[in-house]
Amino acid sequence: MKFKIYLAAIFLLFTICAISQSLTVPPNGGNKKASVSERIGVTDVTIHYDRPGVKGREGKIWNGLVHTGFTDLGFGTSKAAPWRGGANENTTITFSTDVTVEGKPLAAGTYGFFIAMGNGDATLIFSNNSTSWGSFFYDEKEDALRVTVKTEPLNESVEWLKYEFMNETENSAVIALMWEKLKIPFKVEVDYPKTQLALFKKELRSDKGFTADAWVQAAQFAAANNDMEDAEQWSDYSINGRFVGERNFKTLTTKAMILEKESKTAEADAQMKEALPLGTMQELHNYGKQLIIERKPKEALEVFKLNAQKNPGQFTTDMGLVRGYSANGDYKNALKYAKLAQPLAPNKLNKDAVDKMIEDLSAGKDIN
Repeated sequence: MKFKIYLAAIFLLFTICAISQSLTVPPNGGNKKASVSERIGVTDVTIHYDRPGVKGREGKIWNGLVHTGFTDLGFGTSKAAPWRGGANENTTITFSTDVTVEGKPLAAGTYGFFIAMGNGDATLIFSNNSTSWGSFFYDEKEDALRVTVKTEPLNESVEWLKYEFMNETENSAVIALMWEKLKIPFKVEVDYPKTQLALFKKELRSDKGFTADAWVQAAQFAAANNDMEDAEQWSDYSINGRFVGERNFKTLTTKAMILEKESKTAEADAQMKEALPLGTMQELHNYGKQLIIERKPKEALEVFKLNAQKNPGQFTTDMGLVRGYSANGDYKNALKYAKLAQPLAPNKLNKDAVDKMIEDLSAGKDIN
């Protein structure tokens, strides 16, 4: 009987130990789990990693704790392992679309990220194996990409290893690993127009494509990036699409803009002739301002005059005439409408702006 109780106690002990292994505790060695993510254009880039600390080991991190090149770590199947780019599990990096790293193409996906340190440089390795532990099982046959970059010294020591995005633009960002007094930067670039157009094509087939505005937005972007085939198709659908299409100022002016860009002037004029009477006061005002930016002052003035006829005695329409006449060098009429707009200014900021316009117009200066 006592023997059975003893066996039951041992079984219970093993059961408790097994269960305890699934409980959440801090990572080994006090290394901190971390992730950092940023969007470049419409491409999401996410890095998951564990952050080791210097912990008083200044001068012993690089070419010490972090080995140079490839080495046998004494465990696992790899006899020539790079550094894992962090601690504990694989460091992983995920790209939601295709990118280039240091000018070399890399497909969308999640990669194990490894680093082979050199003398003043580092070879960055993006591995198709993102699930193994550290680099103990690294296999160069699974490499998706290798690039070599220059390392840079840091003036101040970074206690906890970190990855950081910097030098961001619409199409690129530099990602840098920083630890102790060393930085390892690499540039990630995306083809923003291409990825944006691809995303539009996907979203227009979802519930996001159930409004004319969505098709207009996509058409305008396609035209601005010289994808005229999609621009035409999407613009036509914004006007005529079943359950979606609308003949309004926005859809028709977008179509006109596309036709104008294709040098189909007569067709563009016909679209605008239909669109202008449908415009709201603010839509017409914004369109007139856009024509001024495009250096079409006569056309802009006609739009401002139409807006004033539809919406007389309004601050917005009077200000449109101020801009329209000024753009055409008729400062006398511009000044006239500025003085009419002044008492209609909705707030001090607008009133101060009108006062400045009156001052400039009185001195014969264009206010646009």
